Amino acid sequence: MTITRFAPSPTGYIHVGNLRTALMNYLIARKAGGSFILRIDDTDPERSKEEYVDAIKQDLEWLGLTWDRVERQSERLDRYAEAADRLREMGRFYEAFETPTELDLKRKKQLNMGRPPVYDRAALALTQAERDALRAQRGNGVWRFKLDQERITWVDGILGDISIDAASVSDPVLIRGDGQVLYTLASVVDDMEMGVSHVVRGSDHVTNTATQIQIIAALGGTPPDFAHHSLLTGPKGESLSKRLGTLSLRDLREAGVAPIALLSHMARLGSADPVELRHDISELIDGFDISRFGSAPTKFDEQDLYPMTAHHLQSLPYEAVAERVRGLGVPDGLAAQFWLVARDNITTLNDLEGWWKLFRDGADPVIDAEDAEFVAQALELLPEGPHDAQSWSEWTNAVKAATGRKGRALFMPLRKALTGQAHGPDMAQVLPLLQVIRAKA
Repeated sequence: MTITRFAPSPTGYIHVGNLRTALMNYLIARKAGGSFILRIDDTDPERSKEEYVDAIKQDLEWLGLTWDRVERQSERLDRYAEAADRLREMGRFYEAFETPTELDLKRKKQLNMGRPPVYDRAALALTQAERDALRAQRGNGVWRFKLDQERITWVDGILGDISIDAASVSDPVLIRGDGQVLYTLASVVDDMEMGVSHVVRGSDHVTNTATQIQIIAALGGTPPDFAHHSLLTGPKGESLSKRLGTLSLRDLREAGVAPIALLSHMARLGSADPVELRHDISELIDGFDISRFGSAPTKFDEQDLYPMTAHHLQSLPYEAVAERVRGLGVPDGLAAQFWLVARDNITTLNDLEGWWKLFRDGADPVIDAEDAEFVAQALELLPEGPHDAQSWSEWTNAVKAATGRKGRALFMPLRKALTGQAHGPDMAQVLPLLQVIRAKA
């Protein structure tokens, strides 16, 4: 059975980079009829917050990315302790006591000598008495996994054949001095015990994958199929790392981005397939193929989401937005017509409020000096409301007959006087919605 997982740490709101990982894992599971696990990686008790756990769930629900079950690493600490004991028993786990300053000096020395800055395994040479003395002086040390210094290879679902020399990688720290289990160990134990078959994550995890493959083997497991997607950059290729905090899913939701627009964009961005708006997520599932993605950094511009959102909104019937429209206070008798008029002239649903304010309260008229007399005369000919779909045509025909104006010289001054805008919806549709005409006051 295909089993994938999305494993966010609840230390902040999830952003578009996180979404890329979540969506790919979700689509793989759903296309195969498998299972998608939401795993909360909350082993850091100081930084993990319950409010972020709730926010992660809310954001995924907003997008329609449903999970089959939720797991929490904070409830599985005994499983990690057991795995750590097994690694100790087989001689693959050792305690090290270097301070951060000492490690930094070692790295600088190795770099100066032209060597890779990997941990020198000095802790392996310590006697029991020396370890006891260091522990008494400095407290508990960190626990490192002893890598077999050989080449680690796998076929990556996106990057292809990968080969990493374990001798060029430091023995990874799996447990901190304060006892906190780190991602590298916890993730391995979880993936093995939960039967995770496919893992998609960012290309910054490639080295982690190499070390995890060895840890999985040491614990008697079989590695899942790994795929590492490219990292997102800004539209000009700039790093997004400093901006991801402003690209959280809840920020995009507040800005009015439609879920299907965001999903359509992210499900194909960086692949050989065109980014096209889909009607629903089932279309994204059917067409998803991880092998179609490339390894080059992928440019992301949030501005691309807005034309897709607008295009999506233009296809929606009134019933799909009725609650939102009624929430503006639009009378039931006008609500459906209001939506039909407004939907082709908005980028997001947030824009509806401005249109209803214009129709409800009237617009500040824009009247050019040379048109002032003409507009005044025209408004005298405007019959009292309520107006209907024929009112605009009947009125402008009467104005044309009285003034001799026609074409743009007739219609544009009237549009600007009634709406304060030179562009917008068909005035035949607008006039019946106008509750107040300020230019007539």
